[in-house]
Amino acid sequence: MQNLSKEYLVLFNAITDAEESLRRLRARLIDAQQKAEELYIAGHDAGPFSKDI
Repeated sequence: MQNLSKEYLVLFNAITDAEESLRRLRARLIDAQQKAEELYIAGHDAGPFSKDI
């Protein structure tokens, strides 16, 4: 196998780290969206004391 240059390894590792960070951020955003949707639905199911009625 051919030896890889240091520059390539630095770039590859940075891209790999960025992809993992983006994966974690995406999961956090999805979780926040789901919680916000649950709160929204719960607010509309609150009955006669809901502020939207």
